Amino acid sequence: MNYYLEPAEKVMEALDASADGLSLQQAEARLTQYGKNRLDEAKKDSIFKRFLKQISDPMILMLVAAAVISAALSEIADMVIIVLVVVLNAVLGVIQENKAEKAIEALQQMAAANSKVKRTGIVSMIKTEELVPGDIVLLEAGDAVPADMRLFEYASLKIEEASLTGESVPVEKQDQILRDSSEEVPLGDRLNMAYQGTNVVYGRGAGVVTETGMSTEMGKIAGIISRTSNEKTPLQKKLAELSKVLSFLVIGISIFIFAFSLLKNGGFTGGHVLEVFMLAVSLAVAAIPEGLVAVVTVVLSIGVTKMSRRNAIIRKLTAVETLGCTQVICSDKTGTLTQNKMTVTTTFGDIAVLAKAMGLCNDARVSETKSDVGDPTEIALVNFAQAHGYEKTAIEANMPRVGEAPFDSLRKMMSTVHKNENGGYVQYTKGAPDEILKKCTSILTDRGVVPLTSEHAASILTENKRMAGNALRVLAASFKNYADLPQSLTAQEIEKNLTFIGLAGMIDPIRPEAKAAVADCRSAGIRAVMITGDHRDTAVAIARELGIIEDEKQAITGTELSEISEEELEQQIDRYYVYARVQPEHKVRIVNAWKKHGMITAMTGDGVNDASALKVADIGVGMGITGTDVTKNVADMVLADDNFASIVHAVDEGRRIYENILKSIQFLLSSNMAEVIALFVATLINVKLLLPVHLLWINLITDSLPALALGMEQAETDNMAKPPRDPKSGIFANGLGINVIYQGLTVAVLTLLSYYVGAQHSGADGMTMAFVTLSMCEIFHALNMRSKTQSIFKMKTINKYLFGSMLISFALVLLVVYSPLHVFFSLETLSVSDFLIAMGLSVAIIPLVEFVKLVGRSLPPNRGHK
Repeated sequence: MNYYLEPAEKVMEALDASADGLSLQQAEARLTQYGKNRLDEAKKDSIFKRFLKQISDPMILMLVAAAVISAALSEIADMVIIVLVVVLNAVLGVIQENKAEKAIEALQQMAAANSKVKRTGIVSMIKTEELVPGDIVLLEAGDAVPADMRLFEYASLKIEEASLTGESVPVEKQDQILRDSSEEVPLGDRLNMAYQGTNVVYGRGAGVVTETGMSTEMGKIAGIISRTSNEKTPLQKKLAELSKVLSFLVIGISIFIFAFSLLKNGGFTGGHVLEVFMLAVSLAVAAIPEGLVAVVTVVLSIGVTKMSRRNAIIRKLTAVETLGCTQVICSDKTGTLTQNKMTVTTTFGDIAVLAKAMGLCNDARVSETKSDVGDPTEIALVNFAQAHGYEKTAIEANMPRVGEAPFDSLRKMMSTVHKNENGGYVQYTKGAPDEILKKCTSILTDRGVVPLTSEHAASILTENKRMAGNALRVLAASFKNYADLPQSLTAQEIEKNLTFIGLAGMIDPIRPEAKAAVADCRSAGIRAVMITGDHRDTAVAIARELGIIEDEKQAITGTELSEISEEELEQQIDRYYVYARVQPEHKVRIVNAWKKHGMITAMTGDGVNDASALKVADIGVGMGITGTDVTKNVADMVLADDNFASIVHAVDEGRRIYENILKSIQFLLSSNMAEVIALFVATLINVKLLLPVHLLWINLITDSLPALALGMEQAETDNMAKPPRDPKSGIFANGLGINVIYQGLTVAVLTLLSYYVGAQHSGADGMTMAFVTLSMCEIFHALNMRSKTQSIFKMKTINKYLFGSMLISFALVLLVVYSPLHVFFSLETLSVSDFLIAMGLSVAIIPLVEFVKLVGRSLPPNRGHK
């Protein structure tokens, strides 16, 4: 039943309720039937289950299998190193992960603890969770609405619904049936309803509870949140793709080498099978980049710390790289693109007198130390008065209020009477311009008070229309002087023969940084889309000022959106950049349509109404100051300063981090490719090149430090001047796969050459020579990875972390070769000359890759990159 379409009497009848409230027996029975007025709590995973999720990645499972095999073969050192990597990665993942189930708890905490209810004709305070459908609830300024209800009494009742609708101006409520409502009325236009989680800012009222708990509008949002699954990010998908490729590669190579070696050496004889099996395990170890998962995790963690210094708090590590490929940002207007603070921006008439009138004819209170109290429109007028020298407390002390005619939605105005500083009394009246004008017979001009002419009236109405056309909320002010206090202070008696003062136009202004941030998004190839609960005219005006749209045809309302099917919306989604008067489910539809359009989509917001869309989006961005706990707990990223510009900084950082992760991946994969190729060739020529422990040491110890340091590279100059990367492209796209192959092949050749020189010419141990060359070649190769195209000799920035990691890795190689540890690794101590030969071959990787970069720079640019 759509309660807002029915008379209050019929709603009461449908709910078996009365104006005196339910009986205690009825309330108890309904509490049993409907349950408590609270939201369902989400089930939480245990620490053990979270830990298992972390190690369920195919690459991690491969490492676990390698550890089991190593243990079975008594290769304890290999097993210990692998287990340490697996545990470290899982622990880091569990620590960093913040579960979105907290959102439901936060929603529950937003509800009022107690409510004023009438039962059996007696008004009393009861626990909000004990409310049931049919209860009569009394509301007054300052109350939180405890459940969804149909209003049947009101007195200047205004409810702030921004948390549900996104509309910045409180809604003036009434108890009439909503006419012309053949279709469902948007939540923000249901003037005879009050909803759980909203707040009464003015007046009083009463209503009958229609829905409680999960059946309320807030409960529906909670339900959407709990049903929404967490999708994998682009990087997670790409790493899963990489794991699959590596899995097939490892299995294929291992089976081939196992079979080839058995056939070559006479089949299953003696201990030969075990030796061949260990060789296959060596190749598997060589193919798996054991340090990759840990490196990616740590690089993301470092990025999280850096982003927090710029007010972008990352709640999920994977959100960092998602920012880097964001193509659409769907932004809530109120409090995100705007300041969520009504401000007078335009005036007409004598400013000084207008400011004084607006400050006195006002019930709001503004404090520097406490929260402001009152309607946001009235707070804006108090701030306007104070900005022009009329501090409210001071002027009220000099001109105390002695009478008033409170605001009434039928009259659309309010009046206050004050004792004048110079004797006598003055009345100030403010309200809707057209209604105030009807009550005026004179006007305040530069020449003083003169009779109000038709020309004056036309001028006032023209200015009012101009302000309203710019989406300003316009109020008029007037005054009237008295020698003595009027005997009757009713509206009918005092609101006539007034003198018109002027107009004040106000709006929730845009954030100063927002316009530049939108422009930066455009230059970075990111579409900015504004979604709001405000009216279309207001939304269009704000969007024009921000540069989001140029034509109002690019705006659509929630009602129009409801008439479009899912298929039509998906096809037409790139036509619209502004959505006005939307409901929570509309936001989810919009985000899903962009995602189905193949776009990586971010959603920003601060209200409860944004929570479900934030969870559905590829990355949800919550506001840290004005945002509700619900939004913060659902969001992947929270802006500590509520500054839209911080999103641009976060995108910049996200792009930098992703590019650096790709550098680390290319570095590690090319290193592992080199190991696979070198071992494969060595097997074919019947040479024992390296042992599994050598490969584990190189992959986990010497390679991991430079890979981490590559994650600290500064962003390249064109980072935000190019469009977002194509999220559909694989991890080996844009030349990464080719680079991995040729660079791995080059390192493998240098390693095999070092073995040959050591074993055949210098008399040194070929295995040790190969170990030194492979280790140091990969370390020097890290320098090549600083840029995919630039020469390392022309780079102006210095990565001190990379050079530091190279020195540490070099020291570790020396430790293994020249300390007693060499026995544990089955290596021999090299002479100085042999060591220098191995180092010379290692350094050769730099000029070889530099030559390929030079050739690449001479070729036409790849137009296929997005």
